[in-house]
Amino acid sequence: MTDKTYNVLFLCTGNSARSVMAEAILNRLGRGRFRAFSAGSHPAGRVNPFTLDVLKTHGHPTDGFRSKSWDEFARPDAPPMDIVVTVCDSAAGEVCPVWPGRPATAHWGFPDPAAFQGGDADKRAFFETVYGMIEKRLRAFATLNLDRLDPTRLKQALRALAEVG
Repeated sequence: MTDKTYNVLFLCTGNSARSVMAEAILNRLGRGRFRAFSAGSHPAGRVNPFTLDVLKTHGHPTDGFRSKSWDEFARPDAPPMDIVVTVCDSAAGEVCPVWPGRPATAHWGFPDPAAFQGGDADKRAFFETVYGMIEKRLRAFATLNLDRLDPTRLKQALRALAEVG
C-alpha cells in the first residue's frame, strides 16, 4: 500500500447539500487517505442551513464550506482529481468540464434533501436520512484498496458502489 492521498470531487447542481455532506464525510472517514472537495454546476450561493446543522450534529467542522462552481476544479492550478462523483441526477446529465488528469468518474444518485417539502422537523429528518445514505456508501468506498485497482477495475468498483445504501 502506498501513502498516496486521493483527491475526490463530489458534484451536484447547487452544491448546497449532498455534495457538501459527501465532502465532509469522506474527509473524516478518509483519515488523510482521501482529500474530498465539492462543487456544483450551478452553485446555490450558500450551503443549505439544514446541511450545516446535520454536519454539526455528527461532529463535523463546518467552517469554510461554501457553495462553489465546478469551474474552480477545472482550472490548470486546481488540485488534480483522481475521482469525480456526481451525487445528483441533474449534474450527472450535464456536460462536465474536462478534468485535468482524466480522473475516474462515477454517478451515485441520492435524493435531494434541499428539494424536500415540509416543516422544519420533517426537513431535518430527511437531511438526516440522506446523510446516512451518503455515509454508508462512503464507508464502503473508504475500504477499497485503490492502489491495487487498474482504471477498468476502479470504474467497476465505483459503479458497484452506486448500489450501496
